[in-house]
Amino acid sequence: MPWEEAKRWKQGKATSDFYQKRLDRASTLEQRNSARTKVVKPSEMPWEDTPQGKIKWLVNQDMDNVRVETIDAYTQELPPGGRSGKHCHTAEECLYIVEGKGYDLHWDVEADIGEVYTWRMSESPSNWEWEEGDCVYIPPRTVHQHFNADPAKPCRFISAQNRVYRAVGYDDLTQIEEAP
Repeated sequence: MPWEEAKRWKQGKATSDFYQKRLDRASTLEQRNSARTKVVKPSEMPWEDTPQGKIKWLVNQDMDNVRVETIDAYTQELPPGGRSGKHCHTAEECLYIVEGKGYDLHWDVEADIGEVYTWRMSESPSNWEWEEGDCVYIPPRTVHQHFNADPAKPCRFISAQNRVYRAVGYDDLTQIEEAP
């Protein structure tokens, strides 16, 4: 009954200052942004050796000097005939192929949402060929891997992901196989 809920919601003695912290953070946004740039120079973009291969971060939430709030982006080069690691993440991803040609393998994923969240990867992947100038879309939770189809030349792409899932506390990244 509605009046029973009215009695329950008043229970508890815990207090917080969450709203005030939000106000304080909002009031310092201009000051924080004055120390963060809108232009990131190549010398300010860090390299990282990852299970995906070697990447160069263009923008990342952990880069204190960058003003970008909701996007992570990096560039990656695959050596001739090389490949990335096989992985999946909650956020959708977009790749822009800067140079070279290759293909992606995408394994669709089915999720079971109950008391425990589980997912199953399809047995057979779909093959998506790409070349310089193409844009590749990778849906959320799709297991995927990038391959350079040229045995003589490297290929390079830019990856961009929205980090909204991290902002709400759901940063789901699964590395299934590492790059060589």
